[in-house]
Amino acid sequence: MFSAIFSATEAGVIYAIMALGVYLSFRILDFPDLTVDGSFVTGAAVSASMIVLGYNPVLATGAAIIAGFLAGCTTGLLHTKGKINSLLSGILMMIALYSINLRIMGITSETAIGVPNIPLLNTETIFTHVGEYAKEIGLDRPLNSILGMVGLADSLPPTWGILIFMLIVTFFIKWLTDRFLKTEIGLALRATGDNQRMIRSFSANTDSLIVLGLGISNALVALAGALIAQYAKFSDVGMGIGMIIIGLASVIIGEAIFGTKTIARTTLAVIGGAIIYRIVVTLALRVEFLDTGDLKFITAVIVIFSLILPKLVDKQKSKKRKAKRYAQLSAGHSGTGKGDPTIAASETD
Repeated sequence: MFSAIFSATEAGVIYAIMALGVYLSFRILDFPDLTVDGSFVTGAAVSASMIVLGYNPVLATGAAIIAGFLAGCTTGLLHTKGKINSLLSGILMMIALYSINLRIMGITSETAIGVPNIPLLNTETIFTHVGEYAKEIGLDRPLNSILGMVGLADSLPPTWGILIFMLIVTFFIKWLTDRFLKTEIGLALRATGDNQRMIRSFSANTDSLIVLGLGISNALVALAGALIAQYAKFSDVGMGIGMIIIGLASVIIGEAIFGTKTIARTTLAVIGGAIIYRIVVTLALRVEFLDTGDLKFITAVIVIFSLILPKLVDKQKSKKRKAKRYAQLSAGHSGTGKGDPTIAASETD
């Protein structure tokens, strides 16, 4: 059980980067960007292809970020300059990226035709270097000894280095996102999502802001795709199906549990939501009558539950507030003697 939860936490921290990208497009820009399903695979395809061709994994990951940024900017241009509906522009880009991703992975073949997947089993990735470095500095030994002391010696993870490394990377990206959203451009992005007409009245170029916002959003999504490909040791053209739902689930779960009072708290909630989502899915798949083929159904149920539960909680709180207010008003009336005929008669005398 512990090893399954540990692996889910590792994956959740990586998917949190993708969830931050979805948060930027859906919450900040109020843009239903379905490019995510394609740009996630673009990041995985670019990084996997370059690693197989012998490039440094860090350089390959950087190229994946640039590819995702360009994909997001293209969606923004289709919407702003092409005057295509926001939802439709994302769908069109997602469809186009399917063929583009096949071509990108086809670079690794001699015929250079579309390849549906690339294995990374015998290649060096960022995480192989991280694991080796963790062993060199002796990071795993003290942490594993703590687990042995609490009776979890049979569930020791292969290495703690990947989890710690990804926590550092994800929280650094969160910090950068918080700082960016507080800059002049970031405030303009937030204002564009809230009210485009208002921000235009201040002579702001909302088209450029939308393109930039979608570019950054999909750059984060592509980064997550590149890291997931290196973590799972493969890249597949179908690995992005349903990514937008996973991102939305992470955002919704995090906001419902941790709240959204400030930007910093909201981005932290998104990270927490992504981790909780992966753990819930992992635990759900351990149920006997469920298997991996039910993953999308489980995701849909989690999202539905996350959307309905906050509304039910708010409704219950509203009822309690009304009942408390009514009780206070009733107590006030009884304290002043209103409604009591004997008190009313003495007042008239």
